[in-house]
Amino acid sequence: MRHHLFLAALATALLAGCATRPSEPVAVKVLAINDFHGNLKPSAGGIRIKDPADPTKTVTVQAGGAEHLATAVQQLRALNPNHVFVAAGDLIGASPLLSALFKDEPTIEALGLMGLEASAVGNHEFDKGASELLRMQNGGCTATDACKGPQPFKGASFKYLAASTIVDKTGQPLLPAYHVKSFQGIPVAFIGLTLKETPTIVVPAGVAGLTFRDEAETVNALVPELKRQGIEAIVVLIHEGGVPTGDYNECPGISGPIVEIVKKLDKAVDLVVSGHTHRAYNCRIDGRLVTSGDKYGTIVTQIDLVLDPKTGDVTSTKAENVIVRTNSFAKDPRLTDLIATYEKLAVPLARRPIGRIGAALPQSTNPAGESPLGQVIADAQLAATRDAGAQLALMNPGGIRAPLPMPADGVVTYGDLFSVQPFYNNLVTMTLTGAQLVQVLEQQWAGQPSAAGRVMQVSKGFTYSWDAAKPPGQRVVPGSLRLNGQPVTAEQSLRVTVNGFLAGGGDNFTLLKQGREQRTGMMDIDALEAWVKANPTITPGSLDRVTRLN
Repeated sequence: MRHHLFLAALATALLAGCATRPSEPVAVKVLAINDFHGNLKPSAGGIRIKDPADPTKTVTVQAGGAEHLATAVQQLRALNPNHVFVAAGDLIGASPLLSALFKDEPTIEALGLMGLEASAVGNHEFDKGASELLRMQNGGCTATDACKGPQPFKGASFKYLAASTIVDKTGQPLLPAYHVKSFQGIPVAFIGLTLKETPTIVVPAGVAGLTFRDEAETVNALVPELKRQGIEAIVVLIHEGGVPTGDYNECPGISGPIVEIVKKLDKAVDLVVSGHTHRAYNCRIDGRLVTSGDKYGTIVTQIDLVLDPKTGDVTSTKAENVIVRTNSFAKDPRLTDLIATYEKLAVPLARRPIGRIGAALPQSTNPAGESPLGQVIADAQLAATRDAGAQLALMNPGGIRAPLPMPADGVVTYGDLFSVQPFYNNLVTMTLTGAQLVQVLEQQWAGQPSAAGRVMQVSKGFTYSWDAAKPPGQRVVPGSLRLNGQPVTAEQSLRVTVNGFLAGGGDNFTLLKQGREQRTGMMDIDALEAWVKANPTITPGSLDRVTRLN
């Protein structure tokens, strides 16, 4: 009843606003970002674009970071009094140490200082589960290790939107479906939603009790509700995207899920702000403007809308992806102060020495899918779970977020290790049969666009071969699995360690959910820390645990 009364009141207010609408078209500037991922400081990789002097080549531009982004937003906002700053999700999660050490609270504070008003919920907002996402919105210090900053965490000053994320018990969205802002009496609705595949790419336990509905169907179902309120201008903020063929402000072609989603959207939708793929593009899909602003705050997209004062609808749209160049946009002192406060608290934690390595440990893989760093992580996880009976360990490559370079003095710090494994996943040891293990390995290529798939890293003592010439589901060479030199039989029981993300079926390794006698162990980063301490001269090993044929 309260919901209906609210909608009625809102509709009345909006209709009242119509009476004061101007006679001339209203220009509105929408500023948008996506996939910030807690990058308070500029990312070392910057952004790669076509070389203006030679379009056949690319150059790296140093860009991003909260201090420079805040200034860029402020300057672009000043160009039009009718403005709004929005985002398309993954503002937090998989964050650098400075933000992650403090549960991403600094990033939420920083975005609030920038004047962010609304954001779609991304998949990484669920990294710590739905309850932690709600804490991000509402504040509080109930989570473990929360509120380590200078003051209790108050929550986001902006609105997280989750139209397609439904709480099974209530049938209602976990967070508001949309945000409405009026410009000179003309309302504009911003619908926020995450990708429907979210349960397959986050720890499943964190989204238990939630249903992620089809993106386009969700939006289309909301259109009549918005129209009843007198809202004709509709913007979609969606954490899903595509892969363009052009440069950051071009779109000669685009592929990926966003294409079909946009084609299915009701024609009432005027603009789509997307994300997730970490690509920058400025496209027209099915006649509608679709944008994305790279990642890590390297780009802010400025979108100019024109609203018809009579109909309240959008009559034109255009966009420009503006690179947040660190040498063009000065540091915002408010953000500098915020970062300095957290850096002072973080430095002692990040610089804590862990141990020594003997050489750099690359993240890059060979044709079979193995990497030196992946081997080390798998070995660390096996060693950490021996007391649970572990015989082998498997590590998903997507969980390895950075290489481990050789420090000048050879000493590895906690910050170094955190950059490699920032997710704080518990290790889970389970029992699988040899036949089940083969099925798990076959899922490495299920639904993957290339033969390389997503080959998991394996611990020392476990070997197998796969054939790239075979179709997915038939690539593991029969009889090739060996554990400590002995053939693995179909009936044999094995104790296998994976991280909690995989144990719950993450990355579509759904067969791991069949594992019996599951035992939860220490955190993945703690396992890596213990391994580095115990092995002070780690160097890259022979990449011979996984063999590729063809």
